[in-house]
Amino acid sequence: MPVTYTIDAAKRLIRTRCVDRVTFDDVVAHFRTLLQDPDVPEYLDVLLDLSELATLPETRQLENIAREVQKTRVKVRFGVCAIVAQRDALFGMMRMFEVIARTYFREIRAFREMDEAEAWLASHEGPGK
Repeated sequence: MPVTYTIDAAKRLIRTRCVDRVTFDDVVAHFRTLLQDPDVPEYLDVLLDLSELATLPETRQLENIAREVQKTRVKVRFGVCAIVAQRDALFGMMRMFEVIARTYFREIRAFREMDEAEAWLASHEGPGK
């Protein structure tokens, strides 16, 4: 499956990894799966690793994904989101997604390196921490 995730309930962190070709439907299915997972905590910080993504979603798809995040947020309140996107084209798309998704996450930021993303996440305390 091209979208996988692990949950660290103690840290209220979802670590998401997208590999190969990821479509809008894959991302929607991913968020719906999260909604059904009994281990998903009420507040979440998200680390999204897109460094191995083979194809890029179109801008319209990013907007649709942001709307799906909003629907998911009815149940789950997202805190901060760090996105790792190493390739220039992907990094540019994720910077665009930052703008689109800014209303759905307390803070959202794209990074080129995983270490930078993890350091940024560690420096942001989520609700109740």
